[in-house]
Amino acid sequence: MKSSGVGRFSDRIALGVLTRVFPPELVDEVVAECGRVEQRTRLLPARVVVYFVLAMCLFFGQGYEEVARLLVQGLEREGRWATAWRVPTTAAIGRARLRLGPEPLRALFGRVCRPVADARTQGAWYRRWRLVAVDGTVFDVPDTA
Repeated sequence: MKSSGVGRFSDRIALGVLTRVFPPELVDEVVAECGRVEQRTRLLPARVVVYFVLAMCLFFGQGYEEVARLLVQGLEREGRWATAWRVPTTAAIGRARLRLGPEPLRALFGRVCRPVADARTQGAWYRRWRLVAVDGTVFDVPDTA
């Protein structure tokens, strides 16, 4: 698939941040630790499916095929996608997500997510309690184990 060059600037930034926060080497490591490495070459390898699931959170108003298109365009711009590719069907994406399962995403979350503020960050604490804010975003996701 060739990039059409369309897309909002914010989409480009979001996908660039995605690959910096979750570097491919880390994603591959987590996929291997969870035993999700492919035995054969697929249109949707585990690493791409992990990025796809993360991209679904960034583009929550879009369908599977549009998220896949945006993801590949973003990876092309980052120089992390070099081959021709066709957008898989929604059914193929669903099967790939089932193959991946929740474990690699859970492990990735555990490896990457940390509080931004530490004990010295002014304004992040009230006495001994960390201040937090919760937004009202809701993600509809399929049930998992």
